[in-house]
Amino acid sequence: MPFLSRKPSAVVKNRADAILNEFSAPALLPGGDALLRQGRAANGMRAPRLFETCANPGCASGWLHLWRSRSTPVFEGGWNCSPECTRARIEAALGREMDGRGKAPESHRHRIPLGLVMLEQGWISSGQLRLALEAQKGAGAGRLGHWLVRQQGVSEQLVTRALGLQWSCPVLPIEVHDAEGLTTVVPRLFVDAFGALPLRVAAGRILYMGFEDRLDPVLALAVERMSGLHVESGLVQGSLFGAAHTRMLNAAFPAVELIEAATEPALVHVLARSIERARPVESRLVRVHDCLWLRMWLPPQNGPVPEAAVVQDLICSIGAQ
Repeated sequence: MPFLSRKPSAVVKNRADAILNEFSAPALLPGGDALLRQGRAANGMRAPRLFETCANPGCASGWLHLWRSRSTPVFEGGWNCSPECTRARIEAALGREMDGRGKAPESHRHRIPLGLVMLEQGWISSGQLRLALEAQKGAGAGRLGHWLVRQQGVSEQLVTRALGLQWSCPVLPIEVHDAEGLTTVVPRLFVDAFGALPLRVAAGRILYMGFEDRLDPVLALAVERMSGLHVESGLVQGSLFGAAHTRMLNAAFPAVELIEAATEPALVHVLARSIERARPVESRLVRVHDCLWLRMWLPPQNGPVPEAAVVQDLICSIGAQ
């Protein structure tokens, strides 16, 4: 019988499986231990295989880069065998984000005006609504809820409940808020610019994120894609939101590198160079409105919320979008 057509015996097969399992054991991986397995599982990271293949579908280098580590750099769950393949994958991801395939659609659903919601619920009278609208028009500024509270003595809690009905979302409590412990969930720039307030992580998989008077589904989806957590958005009562948001902005956030590139190819070059230099165990790119957010995990993440030393963020823009 020709050698190549022989079927291996059970003993030989079991021995081969044992060898492969031995080489793929976490103890032989860089930083491999229970912490590595837990961190990769928590953040969707996979353990590198002994014979890792390049994640770039157009890769032509094959086994030429034998000198290169087969555990890093990793981009969106796949190892890149060369700087050229890193650039190719960044270019594909950037194209995906820029043409809208990676972002949430802006919500244009018609919403019942706040005043009508409160009038229908019997929380205000038609006279109160008329006077608040006149005050808003006369001042030329301010939200209707502000004038209902300030001028008509309407409860702030009722205004927040009405906003929740308007947006079909819950009103989130804020009794316990660990601002310092959530600074790695969303970069400070997004917390400030988009009025977001990370509140807490429940059951290791749900992130509750509060807003003052309107939700931001684009930001919520971007955080969900980046963190691997399910984001539950809701509203927080205005006065409580303001104090908590100020505490959040005063917390110590990890440093963020801000990049403005003239063109998409220039941005691809910068991002690919950053990944090649940092050699992360995982990295992801998402779009947040007019910004692009690249996050790199340097050591593996332990738990649902990474420590500041684990992540490195780049927030980018391209010319005048």
